[in-house]
Amino acid sequence: MQAVVRACAAKGWDARVAVVIANCADAPGLAFARQHGIATAVVDHQGFESRQAFDTELARTLDGFAPDVVAMAGFMRILGDAFVEHFAGRLVNVHPSLLPAFTGLHTHRRAIEAGCKLAGATVHFVTPALDHGPIIAQAVVPVLPADTPALLAARVLEREHVLYPRAVRWLVQGLLRVSDGVVTHTGGEAQLLR
Repeated sequence: MQAVVRACAAKGWDARVAVVIANCADAPGLAFARQHGIATAVVDHQGFESRQAFDTELARTLDGFAPDVVAMAGFMRILGDAFVEHFAGRLVNVHPSLLPAFTGLHTHRRAIEAGCKLAGATVHFVTPALDHGPIIAQAVVPVLPADTPALLAARVLEREHVLYPRAVRWLVQGLLRVSDGVVTHTGGEAQLLR
């Protein structure tokens, strides 16, 4: 989230970050947003009897800010189909693996255990299927012989901080086309960051 906020301000996008929403009141991103003059909101999932009730309130809160793009960053909640469909085509996420490999959690450990020679991050449109939406862009890093999950995660995170703002900017600027589940950059910019 911080990388997207910084890139939006530094690179003069014709956009602004309207709000940062968290499901935990002590999320560090909220303090960062306030320090940068960005509105914040908390929708605590623990205050709802069901995922659907939480999703409904989260969507209502987001809609109050009329976002053109909803970029998930560090939001570790699975969202229901109705929420995802409500924001279809403008809801994106970054995942710390080269999707479709290693969906879900513990991606770095799993990549090392599988003997992968490359790992990375993927920015994708969010769909009801967890970590399976159309891929906008990917970044790769080598898996080194001495890697631990923490070491690999740190290198992947560095690439995420470049990749995610770039992909969000493309979406904001209307530079992405989705056809048959495949995303292309309409200006031909590379969607693979090496």
